[in-house]
Amino acid sequence: MTNGTENGGEFTRTEGHEHDTERTFAALPPAHGRGFAGTWWGQAWLKALEDTALDGQQLKKGRKMAREGAVGAVSVRPGRITAVVRDRDGTAQRSDVLLQRLGAEEWDRFLDMAVDRAGHIAALLDREMPPHLLEDAADVGIELLPGIGDLEPECGCEAWDHCPHSAALCYQVARLLDQDPFVLLLMRGRGERGLLDELQVRSVARAARTRQDDGEAADCAASEGPEGVSAVAAFAAGGLLPPPPAPPEPPAGPGQPPSLDTEAAPPEGIDADALEFLAADAAARALRLLAEALAPDPHEAPWEEELTPRQDGVRLAAASGGERFAARLASGTGRQRAELDLAVRAWRYGGAAALAVLEDERAPEPEELARAGAALDAAWEGGDRPGLRAVGRGRWTVPGAGVQLRYGTDGRWWPYRKEGARWAPAGPADHDPAAAFADALGAQDGPSPGSEAPAG
Repeated sequence: MTNGTENGGEFTRTEGHEHDTERTFAALPPAHGRGFAGTWWGQAWLKALEDTALDGQQLKKGRKMAREGAVGAVSVRPGRITAVVRDRDGTAQRSDVLLQRLGAEEWDRFLDMAVDRAGHIAALLDREMPPHLLEDAADVGIELLPGIGDLEPECGCEAWDHCPHSAALCYQVARLLDQDPFVLLLMRGRGERGLLDELQVRSVARAARTRQDDGEAADCAASEGPEGVSAVAAFAAGGLLPPPPAPPEPPAGPGQPPSLDTEAAPPEGIDADALEFLAADAAARALRLLAEALAPDPHEAPWEEELTPRQDGVRLAAASGGERFAARLASGTGRQRAELDLAVRAWRYGGAAALAVLEDERAPEPEELARAGAALDAAWEGGDRPGLRAVGRGRWTVPGAGVQLRYGTDGRWWPYRKEGARWAPAGPADHDPAAAFADALGAQDGPSPGSEAPAG
């Protein structure tokens, strides 16, 4: 019986028993500018080759051929790897490298060891080969990785030692081992599917023996519900089970907060409107966090520092969009009402970073100021630079123009304009001080100080 499947350039053929499994990998592209082994087990494979070969020049030629893509599709079978390798003149040579297969007794010892240590199975399923797997295998007399003299070449060029063709094949196989350590186990005699099936069988059998020894079989028979298996067996079988279902799509919008408009008056000191607003704000933030967690790559979502009460009060004031809670939030954050208005405007331009620039929470260090000065010198050509005057750490103004640039600790420039006796945010940040300066000039004829600015 022969079954075949093709997936991602790899053809796998299984004939009857797992010992007859053969995997054929499509030819890999040239390896310009990179090494042939990035993992420690791939490097151990190459060390076995380089310690075995008697002629270093032949290895050098083989490495060059592999790097140039001269190795064709690689067939991996128990005890043997095979590929056609082409010389520069186009001559094709079939090259084989032989590796001793493990015997049945050795596989028994290896499988019993792996069942005892379920972490080894999990690592292999993650396409990793932890060093302690090799150490534990060696403790039971199993050497998985080849040593000196274990890689035996056979080539159509009839060389008696490793020739450039067999060396090129070995270098290419190191790349395959990097991607999948099961390739090594197949060379030693067992295919991935058969190996995992046998591990599952042994795990379940061992769990059953453990229950019997501990007297758990009688308890399970008397109890209601499914019998279950040991944690070791379940962990070992984890990679054999179907994948979990896809996570649900997040809702289109946050749910409606509960209405607190009831016949009964709220307790003294409780503002029902404020509670409804906080509930709606919490629902909106929870939806955003859920959407980030369900994103294809949640690790790419920007990391946000936890806000202080003063910062979160400004965020809430910006989210309320009106006068409903402004006085309470101003008092709660230790600001005058006019100060809160400025803080809200800054928040809408750039969140916590813009608020820090407005309120000078951290002045730039001398090194940062030196970089800022260099950026100002390079921002304008020739004599186009305005007459900027430093008025504090990280601040430059144009006398008489009512325009100011502030340098943030993140390396961006924030435009400000003079409104009466105070400086007010005039736009979002820019990495180019000249662009931020233009925004500040434009803001003088733009929206009125009380209008809502775009979010940063």
